[in-house]
Amino acid sequence: MFLPITNTPRDYAWGSTTAIADLLGRRPSGRPEAELWLGAHPGSPSVVVAPAVVGGADTLADWFAAEPARALGRDRDHLPFLLKLLAADGPLSIQAHPTPEQAREGFAREDAAGIPLDAPERNYKDSSAKPEIIVALSDTFDALCGFREPTETLADIDLLDDGSGRLDTLRRHLGESLRSTLAFLFQADDDSAATIAAVSELAAAHRADGASVATVVDLAERYPGDPGVVLSLLLNRVTLRAGEALFLPAGNVHAYLGGFGVELMAPSDNVLRGGLTPKHVDVPELLKVLDFEPLPVPRLEPTTVARGVERFAPHGTGFAMLRVDASGPGAVVEIGGPSIVLVTDGEVHVKGQDGTIRLGRGESAFVTPDEVRLAMTGDGTAYVATPA
Repeated sequence: MFLPITNTPRDYAWGSTTAIADLLGRRPSGRPEAELWLGAHPGSPSVVVAPAVVGGADTLADWFAAEPARALGRDRDHLPFLLKLLAADGPLSIQAHPTPEQAREGFAREDAAGIPLDAPERNYKDSSAKPEIIVALSDTFDALCGFREPTETLADIDLLDDGSGRLDTLRRHLGESLRSTLAFLFQADDDSAATIAAVSELAAAHRADGASVATVVDLAERYPGDPGVVLSLLLNRVTLRAGEALFLPAGNVHAYLGGFGVELMAPSDNVLRGGLTPKHVDVPELLKVLDFEPLPVPRLEPTTVARGVERFAPHGTGFAMLRVDASGPGAVVEIGGPSIVLVTDGEVHVKGQDGTIRLGRGESAFVTPDEVRLAMTGDGTAYVATPA
């Protein structure tokens, strides 16, 4: 079965006012439209376009609860992913996500402490990890992701240093460890505040001297005095081109800065924040989940699995995203279970084992696992989220 689905964009303040509306062919609402969720996450389950087809269920979550075997197959009780459109017109919070073991322990601990799930100080909303893939749809997509080598950060500090000694404490902590540096920045005393102010002021005079310094200036203007302003200097700064991807596993500290992309993740809401946000920041818990090993930019290269089909599938996540070029002779996609098809350009005709559907730009459909193999033709591009 192919079941058309839709949803209402979430209006987080950092969202673009035009990108999602343009893809969906709708008039912009005038408000930020940051994310459109496609899946069954209770925070914003996808809306079923024709409820009568599935016994009156209004959302995917309702249908899964009523007919799990029909919707998901007999060997599943949930959809192992959440597909999103993400449109950032400004920076998201600096954040990281826990490992499966950390998520289970943290969720149980906060439950035992009686912290309500909707409490602003709650870190663990569920017991799952939250690995993520982001693929750029816009010409460029800017992000911070993972710690870079401290020597690279020290080179930027040397560039900014005016000889006043105001950056000496920051340099000393970097010489000790990245963990020590973060603990210093988040200690919220006069020393850390003075360092954040000094970096922000000195960076303004060097805006043209590299993307990392320019990012500091932009963040300082948006979030004056925030530890995330200086933390950004410790992270890899990357610009994706359209079609390029990042994979963000547990422990990887990251922040999206701007751009439009399609994102696939585990259906979790476990976020440990580290700045650039008015929301709760739990420094000890953040330091517990972070991976402090400096790493290269975590780019994710696709594998060509068939004519017109590229597969983004990080090991161990339980999900994969396929980019399908349906032009010319078309393409054939093998799905691994219940899936979602989203068309981002043109029009795509999809034929499965039993059903067919035609999807235009911005349209999406849930696919039951009995469709098995999807023959996709037309003149468009589609993304298919599926179990690995």
